Amino acid sequence: MRVLLLGASGLLGHNVLRRLLDEGHTVRVLVRRPDAVRWHEGSYETVTGSLTDFATLLGVAADCDAIVNCAGVTDMSLLHREDYRAVNTTLCAKLLEVMKRLGIRTLVHASTVNTIGYGTADRLADEREPMRAPFTESYYAESKREGEWLLTEWARRNPEWHIVVVNPGYMVGPWDVKPSSGRLLLAGYRRPLMFAPRGGKAFVDVRDVAAAIAAALTRGVNGERYIAVNSRECHSVKELYELQARVMGYRQRVVELPDGLLAAAGRVGDVLRRCGVRTELSTRNVRQLMVREYYDSSHAVSNLSMPQTPLEQSIRDFYEWRDER
Repeated sequence: MRVLLLGASGLLGHNVLRRLLDEGHTVRVLVRRPDAVRWHEGSYETVTGSLTDFATLLGVAADCDAIVNCAGVTDMSLLHREDYRAVNTTLCAKLLEVMKRLGIRTLVHASTVNTIGYGTADRLADEREPMRAPFTESYYAESKREGEWLLTEWARRNPEWHIVVVNPGYMVGPWDVKPSSGRLLLAGYRRPLMFAPRGGKAFVDVRDVAAAIAAALTRGVNGERYIAVNSRECHSVKELYELQARVMGYRQRVVELPDGLLAAAGRVGDVLRRCGVRTELSTRNVRQLMVREYYDSSHAVSNLSMPQTPLEQSIRDFYEWRDER
């Protein structure tokens, strides 16, 4: 296929670009700067411009067979809901209009697992679980859910289309150029003493998510969502740091922070944010650090052949890639 890839400059985008090229697709990427994509192997076309501009989207999507949307605003320090909606929500509506005008019928959209309610260690959540607090209060997750709804509702009314939503968990792996999720790993790397919230994430190798997205171009069901995690790798942050220390060969003591202390820090952040100071500290954000997330990835494994790479391998490869840069 000739594929338009949005969000190619991020962790997931870099890995999706590599996967699409490996599978023989012709890829065009839309980026803000010519040097935004660091992947230099293989042949792909780069177009510079804003993905929020409709005319730009219409021009760059011309003659494409499919669109893969990995774009997203994830910065948890932003102060207002509207800071997220232009990319996470409104872009989805613009893509549908572009597709209607150009006759494109295939779209794979990367969302987040937090638009789906998390389960427990004894009962993993699947795609049918409704979104749960505290993520219902998250500006980021809320905006991604709104975008999902636009796409899945259109798919329901247009069964001849092929719109698939992939919902990744916390992605770890190489080509985290900013870094984004890798900040969590780096925060605890080789520190003798580390403090961590009691909550946890459903981790996944970013290359496994990229494989699922590439497969979704021709597989999966129109209008369905697919949880992209490794169901065996649902860990607390404390467990993540303990695993990282074992994998990378250093000793570390990890102490879990009391919820009350995190809540107090969140309230301080609330005051700062009301004064216009951008900070990731806020009550809505720290509440997300207090919950454990458990998800069932069997739908993506069986329908999209998504691999399940062990987290220890993802950690090794993240640091190996950084050392080779």
